[in-house]
Amino acid sequence: MNVHHLELFYYVARHGGVSAAARHMPYGIQQPAVSAQIIQLEDSLGTTLFHRRPFSLTKSGTDLYAHLRPFFEGLPEVAAKLTGNQPVHLRIGAPETVQRDYMPRILNRLKKRFPRLRFTLSTGRADWMEQALLNQDIDIGLGSLIGKRLTGVREQELLKVGMSLLVPEKSGYTKVESFWERDRIDLPLIALSEDEPVCRLFQAELAKRKVEWFPSLEVPNQELIGHYVSQGFGAGLILSANPSAGAPAGTRRLFLTGFPVIPYGALWLGNANELQLAFIEEAGAEAANAASSRKA
Repeated sequence: MNVHHLELFYYVARHGGVSAAARHMPYGIQQPAVSAQIIQLEDSLGTTLFHRRPFSLTKSGTDLYAHLRPFFEGLPEVAAKLTGNQPVHLRIGAPETVQRDYMPRILNRLKKRFPRLRFTLSTGRADWMEQALLNQDIDIGLGSLIGKRLTGVREQELLKVGMSLLVPEKSGYTKVESFWERDRIDLPLIALSEDEPVCRLFQAELAKRKVEWFPSLEVPNQELIGHYVSQGFGAGLILSANPSAGAPAGTRRLFLTGFPVIPYGALWLGNANELQLAFIEEAGAEAANAASSRKA
């Protein structure tokens, strides 16, 4: 058996297909080359390792993957021990807002502790991060902690984040209670997609108050919410870990007192290594700074 062929099969089995394996290989290789070399491996073994459409491992493939997985997944740790270096590459998943507003400070402090740190940033929601952790596509995530975690995923709460409404300065709304006192809210609601945790919790609280106000415009991130509110398209539902931060030009922020707060924190798989623990510590320090700003 060719060790390189075994490595290719490991990635095919881990990621569920030849195309996905080619995308996740740590070095460049095209899908046809992967397919050709897997066929060579199957010919040398005299057995089929997986069904192509839909993808599933055969009994032989399952047995071989079970044998290869501990070896290939343990190589980074072995390399670190042999070289005497701590792991310095961290793959991080986080929402765009976290990456923009908080991640640079976290990573700057982390680099002082690990001068050889390299990192990769990926964007996604908490449910994506959990699956990415299980697939070993990321090492750690920062996201909302609503609901139960997938088996094997661990969490640590770092911060609770409240909801606010952004309204155009010229709208006439100066307090949030004015919305609930009206028979009909005349401002369109701008929000993230309806399956986002903040939107689900917001609508659940409105239902308790017997208020109907559904989004007229759904956008992919909070920056666009602020942009459209400033242009007069309606009121926007946002989250902010630092309420002392100013509202976008042309808007006013009204805090949604009495509405649910959303826990945010770190997500990782299994026992955290030294680098992951240090990242969680620095993320916690950043969360504490945000909480202090809120109280100030």
